[in-house]
Amino acid sequence: MASPYSSLPPTNFWRSGVAGAATGDFPGLVRPRFPITPQMRIATAGSCFAQHVGRHLRSRGYAVMDAEPPPPGLGDEEAKAYGFNLYSARYGNIYTVRQLLQLAREAFGLFTPGDAVWRRGDRYFDALRPTVEPDGLSSAAAVREHRAQHLARVAQVLREAELLVFTMGLVEAWVHQATGTVYPTAPGTVADSETPDDITLQVFDFMDVRADLIAFRKLMKKVNPRLRVLLTVSPVPLTATAMDSHVLLATMYAKSTLRAVAGRILQDSPAFDYFPSYELIAGHPTRGRFYAPNLREVTAEGVACVMRHFSAAHGGEVVPDEQPSSTAAAAVIDEQEAEERVVCEEMLLDAFGPQSSGAR
Repeated sequence: MASPYSSLPPTNFWRSGVAGAATGDFPGLVRPRFPITPQMRIATAGSCFAQHVGRHLRSRGYAVMDAEPPPPGLGDEEAKAYGFNLYSARYGNIYTVRQLLQLAREAFGLFTPGDAVWRRGDRYFDALRPTVEPDGLSSAAAVREHRAQHLARVAQVLREAELLVFTMGLVEAWVHQATGTVYPTAPGTVADSETPDDITLQVFDFMDVRADLIAFRKLMKKVNPRLRVLLTVSPVPLTATAMDSHVLLATMYAKSTLRAVAGRILQDSPAFDYFPSYELIAGHPTRGRFYAPNLREVTAEGVACVMRHFSAAHGGEVVPDEQPSSTAAAAVIDEQEAEERVVCEEMLLDAFGPQSSGAR
């Protein structure tokens, strides 16, 4: 009797599929479930790493949507500081699947958030996207008016997109207990809630995240049944954790949970696919070389590796800067990438921690 492994392809074996492959280059790693073409209307959302994905898709000629472009005359850096040119709408970073589901429900009038306006001094902030107006607005009414305009653009994106590329980042969230409202950051980080005691930490488990993805798909089938979702897991470790845990353990728990959900959701619905940006960056075969010295930020070489595999899987042209880089070339790419600042509320948490890496 022949072994069931005897007829499997080389990609099914570690020696030929990983150890024998070029460093950071794994042919056959990505097996698309559905085609992604430059003509498709693509929406992007998710945690900070999703900004890299969206930028590179645009640079490769994909039709990435932008329903809230910056006003004329606003420079690129200033536009990013105000939440423009980051995603397909000006919603800032969406760290959890519950946050994505909540935004979709709110955009279609199915959810009303609680404690939605926070303050810092005499300035008012949208608690559900607190960094898009760095200096806040003059009144709570102005915040609500801006949000109503924003939600109309979000609804447009969700109705018209053919593909949503969503990067899952966290399982920890701060939640308003009375209404279930999920915020992208804790009160006191950017601005203050008037009722901070009503907002507590919630850690979503496998069943929570899976149920939220299923609920999001169910809603989309009503408003845009052709929408497909390409999931990724952010390879960026947590800046900090509010759990009673070491941040390394909290990071591994979060990423493992999200990766497990991504694997299961493909069995639940053919509308989902998964792209292994997490494995390409964080997997030990790349020996950590795609992380900056702080062991958290992903280098441009790492982003290029991810997009090289994306292009190869979906029939796109592999351009020169997507080829495996030498050390010298990687340094040039990293310098260019440094100019493309990633906007990330979670990184603000670093200011609350000890300033010495040797602190106990």
